[in-house]
Amino acid sequence: MLLLTGHQRIRKVDVTLPGGFQATIPIERCRFSPRSQGLKAAACVIKDAGDDPDVTNGARLCAAVRLYPRLRGRSEPSTVFAPPEIRILGGKGVGTVTKPGLPVAVGLPAINPVPAELIRVAVQEVLRDDPLAHTVRLVEVTVSVPQGEELARRTLNARLGILGGLSILGTTGIVRPVSADAWTGTIRSCMDVAQAAGASEVVLSTGRTSERAMMARLSLPEEAFIMMGDYLEFALREAAGRKFQRIHLAAMWGKLVKAASGKGQTHVRHGALDVELVCGILKSCKADPELLNRLVTCNTGREVFDRLLELGRSDLIERICKKTRKRVEQYTEGLPVSVYLVHHTGRIIATA
Repeated sequence: MLLLTGHQRIRKVDVTLPGGFQATIPIERCRFSPRSQGLKAAACVIKDAGDDPDVTNGARLCAAVRLYPRLRGRSEPSTVFAPPEIRILGGKGVGTVTKPGLPVAVGLPAINPVPAELIRVAVQEVLRDDPLAHTVRLVEVTVSVPQGEELARRTLNARLGILGGLSILGTTGIVRPVSADAWTGTIRSCMDVAQAAGASEVVLSTGRTSERAMMARLSLPEEAFIMMGDYLEFALREAAGRKFQRIHLAAMWGKLVKAASGKGQTHVRHGALDVELVCGILKSCKADPELLNRLVTCNTGREVFDRLLELGRSDLIERICKKTRKRVEQYTEGLPVSVYLVHHTGRIIATA
């Protein structure tokens, strides 16, 4: 942490995380230049996402610090100087916010408030220990991600209006494997952007295939389309709390049947789509016993679906969509939901 004192072999730094914990961060590379040249230090670390499926895992994150001296010729004692201003900038690979609704204003680099404050605190800690800090009037910290623009293409950043690179996120500074926080945080941000864009309706999709089908079906602005993944109940409650006029829910067979059964989280770890579950839903939808006896011999829930299509039982498929709508509207406090069943080929084959 001896950033200003000229020590040039730094292998790691100790950082205070938002929760007050200390973390030791390995430094991949760093370099220093004389104070007289303004640019004092630049360093890079390698992102370690642990077991979390994060596209930025292994990416290089860099920061360059530039110091601007106070004007010469002043005779006041150093104790009267105000602390230096700390300015945080976005460099190569850090996106720019172009749409309202995010916690960062339009036109600024996509560095969220928590990591921005973390940077400020770290700089302030260094300045407190440096005897020459009173000679500095401004500290500029430029954050960059060399591969950020390329990596951003694999994220939802463009949908959120973050263009030109990645967003610098974080709330605790601690990675939790396969955490729900990343998903739920993204869903919230997407809804914030949709709301700020004036969208009166939103489309919640469980995956890319469902979303593409809905984009072809509905003439709504891009901001209205929100990928919810397996977080069905969470997304519906969030949308209801924001007073949209209607929700469009698009899913493929497996997740739709789970929703019809009352599962608010549709990931397989919360229950597999087995034949017994599907037949139970079909029975509640008034399927005749003879048909159920034939379907119960299927090996998978997907085979049940294929068999229904082969038999031309679109009536039962539509009943499941209606049952799904009735179930999910329990989460939306009266806000109407339209349900769409999307085939794996991308066709919408039933609605309610």
